[in-house]
Amino acid sequence: MNEFLNAMPKAELHVHLEGTLEPELMFELAWRNGIALPFDSVEALTAAYQFGNLQDFLDLYYQGAAVLQTEQDFYDLTWAWLQRCHAQNVQHVEPFFDPQAHTHRGVDIGTVISGISQALYDAQKQLGISSQLIMSFLRHLDEEDAIATLNQAELWLECIAAVGLDSSEQGNPPEKFARVFELARQQGLRCVAHAGEEGPAAYVWQALDSLQVSRIDHGVRAIEDPALIQRLIEQRIPLTVCPLSNVRLQVYPHMSKHPILTLLEQGVCVTVNSDDPAYFGGYMSENFIALQRDLNLTTQQALQLAANSFEASFADPERKTQLQQQLQAFAQAHGVNLAA
Repeated sequence: MNEFLNAMPKAELHVHLEGTLEPELMFELAWRNGIALPFDSVEALTAAYQFGNLQDFLDLYYQGAAVLQTEQDFYDLTWAWLQRCHAQNVQHVEPFFDPQAHTHRGVDIGTVISGISQALYDAQKQLGISSQLIMSFLRHLDEEDAIATLNQAELWLECIAAVGLDSSEQGNPPEKFARVFELARQQGLRCVAHAGEEGPAAYVWQALDSLQVSRIDHGVRAIEDPALIQRLIEQRIPLTVCPLSNVRLQVYPHMSKHPILTLLEQGVCVTVNSDDPAYFGGYMSENFIALQRDLNLTTQQALQLAANSFEASFADPERKTQLQQQLQAFAQAHGVNLAA
């Protein structure tokens, strides 16, 4: 089953590039850029990856991001992650990046976007991985800062498919960012937002109504609101769920308590994603394997989750058809009827 899950074609729709920074690369970039880390070894850094909540993780996440200084750094970060995607047969990716985490340190937004975009371009040519890039706003900062960031990105908008909203959820409701999301839509950008992870189901409603997002990142707290679940089903609004992340950040005490398969069986368009895999113990395949181990994920459910990821993606119609055909061929080769 593990081999099946690793070889299955899939899309990654919820991953933060800064959260793919493995300890070894963090130390390499710190040395390259003359930055002193508050850890004396990879082992000491990894030992710090014990998080009681989202904020515990974010404190370390922003500290790690400080080693990213140059266009080559952002390229190397993105390329290392894309090679992992290729090894797990991730065929399409839609990564987030947090420009404010870098511009506030004096790094030009063009440096960030050009490094990432070049790696994504090379992955398309060399690995066959298609991509759409999502620029996220940090919700613990004010909306004016987000608007300034959108303006800074103006020269680079052809590299960006959508805007998102991440960072500390509690006390930072989606409606706080209604204006900047409206401005982004006017620029032709799609909209997504983190909601319903540590924040309540009400934040999912706000993201849908105030920000007019086309999909929800996380969204697992929606299961507490039957009317919201019905809306998600009827409007086919995807939830980009991150199982290992939810357990590592104590949203759920154990994977056996995670509601992703319940949501799937109810008819919600849920997808499996890795969030910040360097910190949470696994990339795409590891998330699927954890569901199989602790929730008895079936091959049929795994294939449906993969099909959902292609449906929920921002890939163009021709690419979506290609991806769906790959999955159909994979299912047939393993004697499974995907349409069942």
